[in-house]
Amino acid sequence: MMAEFRALHFVFKIADRAATAKFYKDVLGMKFLRHEEFDEGCKASCNGPYSSKWSKSMIGYGDEDSHFVIELTYNYGIKNYEIGNDFQGITIESSKAIENAKKVDWPLTKLCDDTFVAVAPGGYKFYLVNKPESGDPVKKVTLGATDLKKSVDYWSKLCGMKVYSEADKTALLGYSDNQCKLELNDLEGATMNHASAFGRVAFACPRSELPDLEKKMKELQHTILTPLVSLDTPGKATVEVVILADPDGHEICFVGDEAFRTLSQTDPKADELITKAIEADKSDEWFAKRKKKQEQKS
Repeated sequence: MMAEFRALHFVFKIADRAATAKFYKDVLGMKFLRHEEFDEGCKASCNGPYSSKWSKSMIGYGDEDSHFVIELTYNYGIKNYEIGNDFQGITIESSKAIENAKKVDWPLTKLCDDTFVAVAPGGYKFYLVNKPESGDPVKKVTLGATDLKKSVDYWSKLCGMKVYSEADKTALLGYSDNQCKLELNDLEGATMNHASAFGRVAFACPRSELPDLEKKMKELQHTILTPLVSLDTPGKATVEVVILADPDGHEICFVGDEAFRTLSQTDPKADELITKAIEADKSDEWFAKRKKKQEQKS
């Protein structure tokens, strides 16, 4: 059954779109794939616990049909997010990204002979491995775990992931050999802290699997953050999703694959759209007007 499941993206909340765009494009060497603006919060809290104007930008090394990408959510008026210990990093194999970072003087911390750490605006860590790009350069997303065995059981037995390797303090799981993997690292007694910057990992599956997945989690009394719901994107396909949380509260989005493939088609104007949005961002002014209207109504 799970052979048809695939890894899609990881969601970051960002406070500075201009600096963030520079990092992903000029350092990592990614390109914007699509950009969308919304006037109200998402029914599935895709942008976090915020109900006002926000935007979503997808960026990666190639089309979402074949690459694991990054979703950047920007909440107008939010100036910063606190980083916790839930997200541990994303590993990218790209000697070019390392060269790019040195070229633009982006700080790198050397871990070993072939691996460097680059920190994106907002504090998110990327592990850059000095290897030629092969297939999708994004190789794994690493999350913290307070009880490694319990987490491995959840992701493998309930979410259907294959366990590729497991040791005392770490485990590697995934849906396919050639897809981005999920790495779980034991927090060694530390309490899980999602803070306000908490993200979300997304996977696609056949739409017909969503009700059964939801039912199974409900019967086993696991956390369902958002029951099966339809999400609209202006002018694009409507997708159905179920949002879950693993034993440590990591948010997991499962989306119907058929509609998502239509929704996620690369927009050749994506870079132009995000650039215009950054240039036109008058969020402070927008919120001031909104506040004034609310005061007039009350």
